[in-house]
Amino acid sequence: MPGDGEIFVHEVGGWRRHALRPLALLLRVWGGTLRFELTDAARQNLAQHDGGPVAFALWHNRLFLAAEIFRRFRRRPVCALVSTSRDGAWLAAFFGLAGLRAVRGSSSRGGRAAAHTLVAALRAGHDVGITPDGPRGPCYDFKPGTVIVARRSGADVLLVGARFGLAWRLRSWDEFYVPRPFSRVQIECERVPAAELAGDGAVAVLAARLRVMSPDDDDTVDPVEGVI
Repeated sequence: MPGDGEIFVHEVGGWRRHALRPLALLLRVWGGTLRFELTDAARQNLAQHDGGPVAFALWHNRLFLAAEIFRRFRRRPVCALVSTSRDGAWLAAFFGLAGLRAVRGSSSRGGRAAAHTLVAALRAGHDVGITPDGPRGPCYDFKPGTVIVARRSGADVLLVGARFGLAWRLRSWDEFYVPRPFSRVQIECERVPAAELAGDGAVAVLAARLRVMSPDDDDTVDPVEGVI
């Protein structure tokens, strides 16, 4: 049991972890059917490895794409902050099977500790993935954690946006996007140097840029009824 002030980290192992393998395989096969479209500049920003590790920032409702984007374009290990809760344990196990590394920390029980976890991963040479409006929203509310992590680590921020050709949208707090198999996805990517994040308006600037890069196109999306 954890001592005073410590956070207990729930884990998933044994048969429960093995039960996730078919889902992880399905996600990899599904992601492999998507037709990513990128400009040369976006492709270069994603594939650049000589500038040190970066903090990826993408909206929570684009998270379905994360594993496939990193698999196709990045060689450096990618870490994602996952809650220490029981729900987080399942997500961490799933991420591991999907090819992402989970670092466990609690943003709801102390953002400072979560930021420290991500900064340590960056200093160890790993990219990190951050959903600036996660884990509970509100949707498209860019919280300051991304900028804090970048400032403390000296890492650049890589904004990743996506626009879907055809997709389903769930009835969740963020109206999560699920692209249809074999559909087209336009990927936008902009690298923001750490030196540009020093001002007080850095959070607002990043939020505005990421919103432009990830428009909601209702005519290409079918809502999924009854999904929470």
